[in-house]
Amino acid sequence: MEPNQRFAPRDAVLRLEELLAVARAFVALGVTKVRLTGGEPLVRPNILWLMEKIHALPGLQELVLTTNGSQLARMAQHIRNAGVSRINISLDSLRPERFRRITRNGDLRQVLAGIDAAIAAGFKSIKLNSLILNHRNQDEVLDLVRFAIEKGINISFIEEMPIGQLGEHDRAASFYSSEQIRADLAPHFSLVPTAETTGGPARYYRIPQTETRVGFISPHSHNFCRDCNRVRVTTEGRLLLCLGQEHSLDLRAILRARPKDDAYLRAAIQEAMALKPEGHRFEVGVSSLGNRRMNMTGG
Repeated sequence: MEPNQRFAPRDAVLRLEELLAVARAFVALGVTKVRLTGGEPLVRPNILWLMEKIHALPGLQELVLTTNGSQLARMAQHIRNAGVSRINISLDSLRPERFRRITRNGDLRQVLAGIDAAIAAGFKSIKLNSLILNHRNQDEVLDLVRFAIEKGINISFIEEMPIGQLGEHDRAASFYSSEQIRADLAPHFSLVPTAETTGGPARYYRIPQTETRVGFISPHSHNFCRDCNRVRVTTEGRLLLCLGQEHSLDLRAILRARPKDDAYLRAAIQEAMALKPEGHRFEVGVSSLGNRRMNMTGG
């Protein structure tokens, strides 16, 4: 555990029934895709029950998952059976010791076994998410793409979002842009732009003669706010209208004050959506949102 970082009290975290109520409200308002993310959602007890219930909501078209992969070796088939169609797996390094250092004691072998289990489970799509930083893992860009091609899956490279304290590293010095990654790949692969999208912020390129698409998520170098239609609900019930802004709504208070009033919850969400900001205005090397870190944001 990092200094000054504590787990939220159990009562502060939304119960599974409350998470289902939030999902039900959004789907009733016309949302067609729900993503379970984190933190790590697969360590939550009874998460398969929540998946099954959300998947069964009338009007939902797709239930998707983002995970660190640590639980997939034992859970992948159960997750697929529960209705998850697509899965994103975080993978920042293929070197065991570096992976352990980046993930704070993670086991690369366990995650690689989870990727293989996910492939065997038959998800509609599997994508790796790789956060690339200068002087940390920028020298693995080519290896990560080759790994994705070998497995027949997709990969997205992500520019770091400047959220939270700056104690871990100098963000200006560690920033590694999407353009730099494309330059690293250019001598080895042809990247063909494609208009394909999953409705998210990534810009995708196909690699000819492979099954792999390479995506770039670029909050700095290619601001994607104009096309953003996403919001996030944190584990503590805050409805974040933008990851780079503090506009939010306390859904936990609404759920616990009026636990059976779905109409009131929907009305509150609709009113909050009118406040969704135009953009995040991130700057390289400048931290946003005070002490809130991405691993505290949850979803």
